[in-house]
Amino acid sequence: MSLRVAADIGGTFTDLALVTPEGHLHTRKLPSTPANYAEAVIAGMRDLMGELGLPLAEIGELLHGCTVATNAILEHKGAPTALITTRGFRDVLELRRIRTPRLYDPLYVKPPPLVPRRHRFEVTERLDVTGAVVTPLDEEDLGRVIAQIADSGVKAVAVSLLHSYANPAHERRIGERLRAELPHLFVTLSVDLLPQIREYERTSTTVINAYVGPPVHDYLNALIGDLERAGIPGRVLVMQSSGGILDARAAANKPAQIVECGPAAGVIGGVHLGRSAGYPDLITFDMGGTTAKASIVEKGRFLHSDEYEVGSSMSKGSALMQGGGYALKLPAIDISEVGAGGGSIVWLDKAGAIKVGPHSAGAAPGPACYRGGGDEPTVTDANVVLGYLNPAALAGGTVPIDRDRAVAAIAARIAEPLGRGLMETAYGIHAIANVSMMRAIKAVTTYRGRDPRDFTLLAFGGNGGVHAVELARVLRVRRVLVPPAAGVFSALGLLFAEIELNLSQSVLRRCDEIAMAEIEPIFDRLGDRAASELGYERDALEIRRLTDLRYAGQAFELTLPFPLGDGAAPLAELARAFESEHERNYGHRFSGDYPVEIVNLRVIGAVPRREALWMEPDFPAGTGVVARRSVYFGETGEVSADVLGRGALSDTPRRGPLVIEEYEGTTVVPPDWLARLDRHGNIVLEPSE
Repeated sequence: MSLRVAADIGGTFTDLALVTPEGHLHTRKLPSTPANYAEAVIAGMRDLMGELGLPLAEIGELLHGCTVATNAILEHKGAPTALITTRGFRDVLELRRIRTPRLYDPLYVKPPPLVPRRHRFEVTERLDVTGAVVTPLDEEDLGRVIAQIADSGVKAVAVSLLHSYANPAHERRIGERLRAELPHLFVTLSVDLLPQIREYERTSTTVINAYVGPPVHDYLNALIGDLERAGIPGRVLVMQSSGGILDARAAANKPAQIVECGPAAGVIGGVHLGRSAGYPDLITFDMGGTTAKASIVEKGRFLHSDEYEVGSSMSKGSALMQGGGYALKLPAIDISEVGAGGGSIVWLDKAGAIKVGPHSAGAAPGPACYRGGGDEPTVTDANVVLGYLNPAALAGGTVPIDRDRAVAAIAARIAEPLGRGLMETAYGIHAIANVSMMRAIKAVTTYRGRDPRDFTLLAFGGNGGVHAVELARVLRVRRVLVPPAAGVFSALGLLFAEIELNLSQSVLRRCDEIAMAEIEPIFDRLGDRAASELGYERDALEIRRLTDLRYAGQAFELTLPFPLGDGAAPLAELARAFESEHERNYGHRFSGDYPVEIVNLRVIGAVPRREALWMEPDFPAGTGVVARRSVYFGETGEVSADVLGRGALSDTPRRGPLVIEEYEGTTVVPPDWLARLDRHGNIVLEPSE
């Protein structure tokens, strides 16, 4: 027997999940170990296998999601990086785009480039838009640049030349010399990562890959080594931002592909839960210890975006809300993420207003109530004070809680300076956290032309069930789902991911001016390359063909599947589909006024996943209330709420107030909402009126 174990490392907790061949789910939730994240992973795997009475050697695969790349960007702790670019284009990273996230803020300052100007180097060369050589690459000039890089102390180099997507020869030559003369450096060529138009997005993406390359490479190699020493020889597969998994060593070469790997896993889990349980249209809401993430599943499928932006107050894929971070133009599930999690620190600004995040107390020292040495109030502390969370312990007793410390932190830092009561202040913190998380949900719904009322809110993560109902109330969503094992749901989602690779090639041709005879060879080359990089025969892969389209003159695209067929029919169908999708997203179309352009062709090479059924409900059965405690619900005030387990619910709706406590997480049901179980063991929450 060869088992697959999933491990999702967050800023506060490390979650593990294992589904046996019989369909039984086993989970573990442990505090993360920032000094060496592998320690928590290995400890959790030992616990899981010990519970099954099996040796660690029975683990054949570890499916992994982590925040190493994301944190390197957010904390500006990536590798010192150099950039080589075409002469005259040294400042592309500073010039960026005209977009700003705060339109009416005259004092807004752009984030500093990941590569400072002293480490940005120009070489003499030039290509035109067709790839023809205007100025040959000056080898002597390149030699001087390489010598300067050798003396600069950098650990990584990004190479992004003008129009290299049309002719990679100059970039390839620079890469050859860098690897020969400076073999200790991590080198990224834009033609290997993103052979597409738009020099800023391509340069930014290439720089991000180089910047996070050394820390991700070191982390994954150390993880593999620690696993082998612990007697776990199975291969490690890492989740990508696009929703597929990839061998860890391959992911280490293109680490920009895993920047949003943790949130992606939760969406994959949502897709499979929705398909199996009959909820095709979902808003996935994942609230953990450090951040909150939102995405949508529509007709059983998640949405992709390649306009992603990281490093700002909200990571997102919406082209309408960018300008505050670093462009990452790689395929990613359309996820928005804000720095509002259970461990987010609460503070007062200069005007005395309550602010939540983006800084987090993390796993160490953690929220004040964790008794780990933290003394700053967090969202978790507020939820403990309000009675939403157990005042004694979480995660089956493994995380002790000290309510008095939570009370002291909120009183001293927030309530007393504001002259407010304790419960009123704690509820205000809870509400402000909700407002911050609302931004993430709107970014993937209303800003994408979707009405939240048409969806069911799927809440998971350790804190998702605590905040979900209040979010649904404001969004006017009529149904909330809390799945089994909600607190480790992202780890569970890893078990349903496919091995896949995304590749693309710029084309930039009008639909009515290009023929299928020109398109098919590009798709074929991309498919062959996907098979080669994944290490599989071409026939073993499922090849999905997509394309990025826009109206001529637009600066953004929409991605659609490429239709099957011969002759001009697929191209005509593609143009019609684009106009319908454009109207759906932006409320209008330009039929007949502007031609439709193909900007990029894309291929997803996927290894079909071994079919796995959604696990059967597997939680302790119960019939009654295990405790009662006082819970504060804003205008309703303090009320006495029943505290019970999931197994105490049935298909008959039970009226709140309720607090449903489980090993992985907590669900709060206000007085005017009902809770029941569906046949798949999901908690279904609906308003009583």
